[in-house]
Amino acid sequence: MATDISRSARITPKSKFVRHTKVPTQIFETSSDLAKFVASVVADLVRKKNEQNIPAVLGLPTGSTPLGVYRELIRMHNEEGLDFSNVITFNLDEYWPMDPDSIHSYHKFMHENFFDHVNVKQENIHIPRGDIAAEDVDIFCEEYERLIESYGGLDLQLLGIGRSGHIGFNEPGSARNSLTRLVNLDPITRRDAASGFFGEDNVPHHAITMGVGSILSAKKIIIMALGEHKASVVKRAAEMEVTDEVSASFLQTHANSLFAVDSAAAAELTAVKTPWIVGNIEWNSQLEKKAVIWLSNEVGKPLLKLETDDFLHNHLHQLIHKYGSVAQIRQRVFDGLLEGICTRPAGTEPQRVIVFSPHPDDDVISMGGTLITLADQGHEVYIAYMTSGNIAVFDHDALRHLDFVHEFHKLFHADDTKVLSHIEALKESIASKNAGDLDNAEMLGIKGLIRKTEATAGAQAAGVPEEHLRFLDLPFYNTGQVSKKPIGEDDIAIVADLLREVRPHQIYVAGDLSDPHGTHRVCAEAVINAVDVVKSEEITPEFWMYRGAWEEYEPHEIERAVPLSPEVVLRKREAIFKHESQKDSAFYPGSDKREFWVRAEDRTRNTAKIYNQLGLPEYFAIEAFKQYHGEL
Repeated sequence: MATDISRSARITPKSKFVRHTKVPTQIFETSSDLAKFVASVVADLVRKKNEQNIPAVLGLPTGSTPLGVYRELIRMHNEEGLDFSNVITFNLDEYWPMDPDSIHSYHKFMHENFFDHVNVKQENIHIPRGDIAAEDVDIFCEEYERLIESYGGLDLQLLGIGRSGHIGFNEPGSARNSLTRLVNLDPITRRDAASGFFGEDNVPHHAITMGVGSILSAKKIIIMALGEHKASVVKRAAEMEVTDEVSASFLQTHANSLFAVDSAAAAELTAVKTPWIVGNIEWNSQLEKKAVIWLSNEVGKPLLKLETDDFLHNHLHQLIHKYGSVAQIRQRVFDGLLEGICTRPAGTEPQRVIVFSPHPDDDVISMGGTLITLADQGHEVYIAYMTSGNIAVFDHDALRHLDFVHEFHKLFHADDTKVLSHIEALKESIASKNAGDLDNAEMLGIKGLIRKTEATAGAQAAGVPEEHLRFLDLPFYNTGQVSKKPIGEDDIAIVADLLREVRPHQIYVAGDLSDPHGTHRVCAEAVINAVDVVKSEEITPEFWMYRGAWEEYEPHEIERAVPLSPEVVLRKREAIFKHESQKDSAFYPGSDKREFWVRAEDRTRNTAKIYNQLGLPEYFAIEAFKQYHGEL
């Protein structure tokens, strides 16, 4: 399908164009690269229209995916003079009913994250209204369509993609010719939005959205996707049949559309996951490892039992031609995996180790077994809790702790009326909250203290003493909302100071970028930048990445596999249980309803099962790690 989008802007060098999809697809190494590319497309269009003295008409989305684009456009406005005064904007959707001043409103989101920082005229901003009466909705939607048409249609429509494949709020079943209308939200959509509303029960059941037909009428369309959790739906939309069950698949019928995805979201595309199927490729050792492990799973044989016919009948004849005999290939892959199995993750000599935990429980959930192993083997282990995690505590947990403090005072006859009255005031503030209201600073402090004491207990259960715990409380997190600030110099400086204090031989950083609120990604960026700051001071630790509750590394990605015994798995479970506020039902469980300890155990046992199926030594459980090589 022809497209001119990729030629209308500066392509970043850290990207590649995939031609084996039904929608042209550009894959970027990082979300930052993607944001810069998409922003450059928007900027080029705006400049071109300004030169012609005609408005650029943009269709804009909300959510976490386009935030990087908006931040780059703001930078262009401030530093390069990009002029938005002649730009007309139409937003895709809005929850209904929804007060435009609500913290959950897309009106508020767009102004806080974009419009308030550039010179778009107020009269040129159009966002569906969530505060209109039910009887007026149909008339409003018809007028919204007419208004778009009055400007000659959208020059460029930016989109995200939901986990159900929706664009805008065009849920499964939306027709190809649907227009702006009121819709019922799919349960998956409401579940994915739960973090922003402080619980799924608070998410509206309806929204006003531009239709599939409205979107497809745009002259150009760029649909963006970030993270491993979007990989499967990107494949469905870009490669599989057009169906109203995946409204994004209708982009296959558009003459000028583009998928812009990061490498994580592209992981399931055929040209990425199994490139040997689509044609000639540049073989290397990593791709060889990936292909041979895939083949072992495909034919159901351990690595060392693979035969020449298995390669020839599964598109891998080029691999044999490149690297020689099958015996050499399978042995090389087997030996590499075997060498990666590591029972002493920090070696035999005492080492200083920092485990960076984005939230106060990621350490024990994600790599608790390795944490226990490191401590038991005599290494000097530190845990750096990067954020307070205070927004992920239920009100009833805060009330329980307030009741404890109240009863504690009564038990010991500490009749401090000022303290007791303050406790009552705090309890009343919780009782008077409406669903989705933000906590005040005092309540955030109490909830942060709950997470801190739980983290301390969890770390001690894993063998790490309290004096080796560091609660960094990075500034980017302290908004009191799910939406966070971008990483800043203050965040990087705090991490750099810790690296200077400990001078670690090893560090472990969360590398799973699919957590529902993006904190893992930002924390990883903070550590990466801090390591870069201190490298001139001869602080150059081994840099390992782990994944946790959301995703696991694929076998070909694993560079270190740490076996766990049944006893260590049990101790890890006990450490996770110390996080009582996250037990049974976490505030932000994501799309997976299993408890965190269940996810962790299933994940590590499954990795051990995969290794066993490949013909490697059999273990009870395995935690997997990947060394940082310059990209997430």
